[in-house]
Amino acid sequence: MSLKQRMPFLRWSVWRMARGTRNITTTGQIGDGREAAAVEYVLNHARAGDPDDVLAAFDRFAYHKAILINVGDEKGALLDAAVRRADPKLALELGTYCGYGALRIARAAPAAQVYSVELAEANAVNARRIWAHAGVADRVTCVVGTIGDGGRTLDTLANEHGFSTGTLDFVFLDHDKDAYLSDLQSILGRGWLHPGSIVVADNVKVPGAPRYREYMRQQQGKLWNTIEHKTHVEYQTLITDLVLESEYLGQS
Repeated sequence: MSLKQRMPFLRWSVWRMARGTRNITTTGQIGDGREAAAVEYVLNHARAGDPDDVLAAFDRFAYHKAILINVGDEKGALLDAAVRRADPKLALELGTYCGYGALRIARAAPAAQVYSVELAEANAVNARRIWAHAGVADRVTCVVGTIGDGGRTLDTLANEHGFSTGTLDFVFLDHDKDAYLSDLQSILGRGWLHPGSIVVADNVKVPGAPRYREYMRQQQGKLWNTIEHKTHVEYQTLITDLVLESEYLGQS
């Protein structure tokens, strides 16, 4: 890894991303076209039908062209391991972005149906192209919406995609950090989780999800058993981050 890769503030794409923070929360994209460029790069450089090569192409783009805000390679390995522990048949991701996280989940759980909820139609279009190229489009579905939309998206998952009591084995939170806790509580309220379901939350330190972290600490050994993985913000080694992996213990 080069100095620019280790030290993110030496990269122009990081400064452009900092200026686009407001865009991320409203459009799901940084606003300088890097997401579309990343998708075109992957489609042109990764072998069709090869999820490993598709993910590797994403990582090359993020290291050498413009940094991306998907989970990345270092934290992605933690995600992979958690998915394999859960061995899911049904998995849910909140925050699709370019489709990278859902692809990692599908690769680690080849028997799973993966659903990814995304607020931005443009991201959904990009992700579907990536999943088709990687050969997993039959197992990965993007649902445009948000969990906090008054129940419409939750109803869609239930009525159109078979989410029901005790069926959800794995959840990956990688969307609006302020919504982590409320969205997880909405999922809990539907009764979809079962004892042994695993929830992984990215970026708990940077940009941070303090209410979610405090909730998991308060519920340790009661409703949840949580491991805090110390790691780094995606695609660099200067800024540290936390990934929380929480096993649902069930209602006592």
